[in-house]
Amino acid sequence: MNKLSAKKKLIGMILLPAFFSGAIAAQTASAAQDHSNDIQQPVGYTSEGNAGKVWRSTYDLGNHCWRTGYWDDTMTTEECDGIPKEEKVAEAPPAPALIPPPPDKLTFSADALFDFDSAVLKPNGKIALDEFIRGLEGINYDVIVAEGHADRIGSPEYNQKLSLRRAESVKAYLVSRGIPESRIFTEGKGETQPVTGTMCDGKSGQALRACLEPDRRVEVEVSGVR
Repeated sequence: MNKLSAKKKLIGMILLPAFFSGAIAAQTASAAQDHSNDIQQPVGYTSEGNAGKVWRSTYDLGNHCWRTGYWDDTMTTEECDGIPKEEKVAEAPPAPALIPPPPDKLTFSADALFDFDSAVLKPNGKIALDEFIRGLEGINYDVIVAEGHADRIGSPEYNQKLSLRRAESVKAYLVSRGIPESRIFTEGKGETQPVTGTMCDGKSGQALRACLEPDRRVEVEVSGVR
């Protein structure tokens, strides 16, 4: 009987430490599992357990998240840093190139196009008209009106004829460069529409001639541009 009791005590002494060892091992494994779960959270910020709640600091009157040593700029969040993550915006395709329409009306100085009291185009006058013609390329329009103007030097009748001859000279050059004649109309306004007003009053001779230069002009108007 005593031998049996001694045997039971011996077995108990062996099993009891084993039981406690197993319990400790289970607790250690559970803690390790919990720790393992913790490190599954985003590594940019320190978080609390499986809930994923990020630890915050109120330092410097702020409400900042605790960052880990792995944090970098790619881990910023609006919640923690107050800066929304930069989104890549697709670039808009370039707008198609538009052909600008020519101005509705161009004014050419008669002194640039012609010699004084002449209706024969000068070389520089042809260059100026060539630039105007290039501006018409690829443009749909109805008609072109060339309108001649003169200054008040000379008789009204003479100035009327001179202004019309200059408008006709411009038309002839445009036709020679391929503009359909049927689309070009001419008018001679003589000295009836000056732009200088009274600014040249009191002048005479060369001073008057120079002052009236803006009145000597040819206006070219493009109508029906579309």
